Amino acid sequence: MRSLKPPDTFHLSAAIGWLGLGNHLEANEDLEKITPALRAHPDVLEVRYDIYARAKKWEACVDIGNALIQAVPNRASAWIQRSLASYFMKRPQEAYDQLLPAAQRFPKLWTIPYNLACYCAQLGRLEECKEWFAKAMAVDEKMVRQAAVDDPDLAPLWDNMGGTVWKRAG
Repeated sequence: MRSLKPPDTFHLSAAIGWLGLGNHLEANEDLEKITPALRAHPDVLEVRYDIYARAKKWEACVDIGNALIQAVPNRASAWIQRSLASYFMKRPQEAYDQLLPAAQRFPKLWTIPYNLACYCAQLGRLEECKEWFAKAMAVDEKMVRQAAVDDPDLAPLWDNMGGTVWKRAG
């Protein structure tokens, strides 16, 4: 795949800037200025995913995630984004199935076992949820504690275990 060069890099940067300002519509306008043959570039697709996620176009986000995984299977964000889109469509089993292969591929990322724990909690598979949560904690305890403290996706786990997050996590 060809690399992005000016002016396409300028349009991509502008789109990222608009997203930072909370304006996904202007971000989309800038992405549309990118050379059509380069709109499937992984960097462009990642920004397109963010635009569609802000618009809650989850089906399109799954499609973008699939395209990203095909183009750059070693980008963990593609695997995570695709599964999150499925999850936001109220398909936790699909999200779990999509993310599971990434657990072995990216063992040093806490977000993958953490998200798998969340999906398991929502599916009522609490023992498996505990296992994934423990794996996430083993990778980065501080970040997992910060994420878990107010995460409603883990409520079934906390309800089952009782106590505080700090006791739950240990």
